[in-house]
Amino acid sequence: MHRLYAIAFKSIITKEINRFTRIWVQTLVPPAITMTLYFLIFGNLVGSRIGLMGGVSYMEFIAPGLIMMSVITNSYSNVASSFFSAKFQRNLEELMVAPVPHYVMIAGYVGGGVSRGLLVGLIVTTVAMFFVDLSLHHAGLVVLTVFLTSILFALGGLINAVFARSFDDISIIPTFVLTPLTYLGGVFYSLSLLPDFWQGVSALNPVVYMINVFRYGFLGFADISVPFSIAVMVSFCVGLYGVAYYLISRGIGLRT
Repeated sequence: MHRLYAIAFKSIITKEINRFTRIWVQTLVPPAITMTLYFLIFGNLVGSRIGLMGGVSYMEFIAPGLIMMSVITNSYSNVASSFFSAKFQRNLEELMVAPVPHYVMIAGYVGGGVSRGLLVGLIVTTVAMFFVDLSLHHAGLVVLTVFLTSILFALGGLINAVFARSFDDISIIPTFVLTPLTYLGGVFYSLSLLPDFWQGVSALNPVVYMINVFRYGFLGFADISVPFSIAVMVSFCVGLYGVAYYLISRGIGLRT
């Protein structure tokens, strides 16, 4: 039986990977172009006037945040669009009646989102290396953080797709929630520059902890405790998985 579940998981994740690699011009190229513009504008033009931040050049400081921003966006959007498309086209009903546990289905879709997030992250990292010399302070933390972040936002995209009633609903959360959280997550600035009140407000933003640990993995310094940041990420992953499993097991929002 476990072998059959493994086949089901492999089938779903293979379908998801084929889906975004087949249209790579739309899914993989735009993040590379966008991040190139970020590096040119914020790194070269603005960064040269800002100078050092946290003891490193501004370009080095923002590079981990920009990589993480691309991972977040692509992990989320891949699962949100794919799962809702399956729901909209009635393909999901066939999967729901198949003898496949819900956790296998969730793992397959999330795995597809993680695959796209990691691939885009690798592409953006390659682009970043043309602008700045990236050095790894702690490779294990970099890998752990990018995996946890990608899983977290892939689960978020799945929950968004469950509640979405139209394709327009897919863009509401990224526009009004995801983008503000990302831009206010310390990508372009150090939290130590903020007044105490706004540092406390920033502590409510989960993206802050992801970028914090990811930047530590590259540069070796962090604004927030690294173990605490990892605990926050793990807690969010567990919580969102519990929500996703509950929704799918109860069939909530699975019919358009």
